[in-house]
Amino acid sequence: MTQPVLEVSDLSVSFEGRSRLGRGSGRIRVVDGVSLSIRRGEVFALVGESGSGKSTLARAVLRLLPIDHGRIVLDGTDISALSHREMREHRKKAQMIFQDPYSSLDPLMTASEIIEESLHIISASREERRSVAREMMASVGLSEESGDRYSYEFSGGQRQRIAIARALAPQPKLIVCDEPVSALDLSTQNQVIALLRALRRERDVAYLFISHDLAVVRQIADRIAVMYSGQIVEEGVTEQIFEAPTHPYTFALLSAIPQVSAEREKGKTRIILSGDAPKAGAAVPGCRFHTRCPFALEMCSSIEPEQVPTAAGGVVSCHLHRNGPKLDGGSVTRLEVEAR
Repeated sequence: MTQPVLEVSDLSVSFEGRSRLGRGSGRIRVVDGVSLSIRRGEVFALVGESGSGKSTLARAVLRLLPIDHGRIVLDGTDISALSHREMREHRKKAQMIFQDPYSSLDPLMTASEIIEESLHIISASREERRSVAREMMASVGLSEESGDRYSYEFSGGQRQRIAIARALAPQPKLIVCDEPVSALDLSTQNQVIALLRALRRERDVAYLFISHDLAVVRQIADRIAVMYSGQIVEEGVTEQIFEAPTHPYTFALLSAIPQVSAEREKGKTRIILSGDAPKAGAAVPGCRFHTRCPFALEMCSSIEPEQVPTAAGGVVSCHLHRNGPKLDGGSVTRLEVEAR
């Protein structure tokens, strides 16, 4: 089996809390014991509500944030405890595309200079950097002449193409895409998604794709991990997640996706979650989703669920699969059907 590009084991990240008076109030754990693996050339999506810890996890796996504990293996090298100096030689293996195409590009630099800047980590010569920048501009559908224009002279979609070119320039094996199309209009979103898919095939690069938009994720992802309150509650193949979700939270997220026709929308059951997700770092006994779960069992409020293999080869953390209705890795939609 091909070695994974990225392996994350039991990763936890926390920040120093602040009270209203500005004093420290202890550590707030935002990512709690997350494990995942991404294969070469694979698109692995991480989805969930705002505040679930997706972006924090994305930055942590690239060592842009300090981690509390856990293991991060990038292309066969454990980078968990490397210093900033030691990380330098590994930066070329993993790059990032940020959410906002306006604030993530320096307005005082031309498009070519922005792309060339990412090549300093591989000690390329000036001429080599210029050559690669021209190649990258062409690969993302921008003309060579546009390389002399400043970032503020481009549209939002064109700016994100420059950001993609910058990420591709060092020839990474993994690109972390943090909400890369959420700031774009629908037409431009589709263009950028199509570009990412094409580049993935051409360059055999893997993506860790962060998004709250499940409709976008379905277009591009091979596998999906669903994150809730700092933990992954379900993971599996994309189509299986959409057709037969095994966690109530996943089911609720999917039920909120608008349908393309009035007929489908009319026949769809919408799950409205009451209350809010726990605040980051809040001590919640048992399953963190139990206060909002329409199918919660008594044990959910006191015992944390273990991971259970799903029928489709994924995993889910939910008591419903071993207790109560005993779903045994099957779809949670069965409960919704029986409850009608």
